[in-house]
Amino acid sequence: MEHHASILSDWVLLGLIAALVALLLLTVFGFAVYSGLFTEVVVSAGSPPVSNITLAYKFRVGPYGESGQLFTDGCSISSKLCSIGVYYDNPHTVPPEKCRFAIGRILSEGDAKPSEEQIKRFQKYGFKIFSFPAPSHVVMATFPFTTPLSIHLAVNRVHPALDTYIKERKLCAHPRIEIYKEDHIYFVCPLARQGDFYVPEMKELERKSRAAAAEAEDAQTDITGTRAWTLSVIGISPPKGADTMSETSSISMEATTDSRDTSVATSILLPFPASRGREEADTRSEHSYSESGASGSSFEELDLEVTGDVEGAAGLLPDVGYTGNQEVTIKWTKEPAAAERGEE
Repeated sequence: MEHHASILSDWVLLGLIAALVALLLLTVFGFAVYSGLFTEVVVSAGSPPVSNITLAYKFRVGPYGESGQLFTDGCSISSKLCSIGVYYDNPHTVPPEKCRFAIGRILSEGDAKPSEEQIKRFQKYGFKIFSFPAPSHVVMATFPFTTPLSIHLAVNRVHPALDTYIKERKLCAHPRIEIYKEDHIYFVCPLARQGDFYVPEMKELERKSRAAAAEAEDAQTDITGTRAWTLSVIGISPPKGADTMSETSSISMEATTDSRDTSVATSILLPFPASRGREEADTRSEHSYSESGASGSSFEELDLEVTGDVEGAAGLLPDVGYTGNQEVTIKWTKEPAAAERGEE
């Protein structure tokens, strides 16, 4: 009798343990659902959910996983403000240690101005102040922000949806901006005036990158010309095409204005077909988010949510190049003059 009672008590204990495990799993599942596990991700193009903003930010180069500490730093200074993150590189193609991003808090939006007290408080802890204009058209998506798990779910679900939308429509939409506002996370990718969303540190890095690429190209041109000259001196005919290369001049013409519409970052982050030559590739960032786009799209092809004047359509660029206010690099081959052709 005692043996049967012992077996019964063991079954009861196992039943209780199983019930507790089931209840725990059900709780975790409910928490994930509440965090947005089954929320449908809808990507669209149209007017942005925010207007012009002033933010306090910190810029970093490194793995995007380090952004969490910067979010915490901003929240510790002021928990009532909205958080913002700006990500400039595609983590699938750029090594983690080379990814560039800016994290901070939104001090004001629209016509409102941040208080001097707020500015001084953030500057005291190493934050810098910058302003973003209101983008005219964007690719955007939203995700519920109900728990900390919502952030991880959003990152793993929204960004792939944005990549697919931008690639299918061959758009130039970058950088990736995340705005944590109330109970939603807004994912925004500007379609125009992208350079206005590059903080000064990012612009400086891109300027140095362009300068290094130009120096490397000049060195390659010098080596090619010297080789052709050496071969001609010793009486060896250079390979076919070498004479053309030796006469090739690379001339950079930069058109700049004081307008913020111009950005060094915009001219080097434009998408380009893989078939184009090294001359164009060297002047552009190879791994930015804009790489997923392509040329040839127009706003008419998008299902915009608003109508009106299509301002800033420079975000969608034809194959022939972008004609907006940005730095333009033009290279051509020196042609022999008529007299030179006659002498030949």
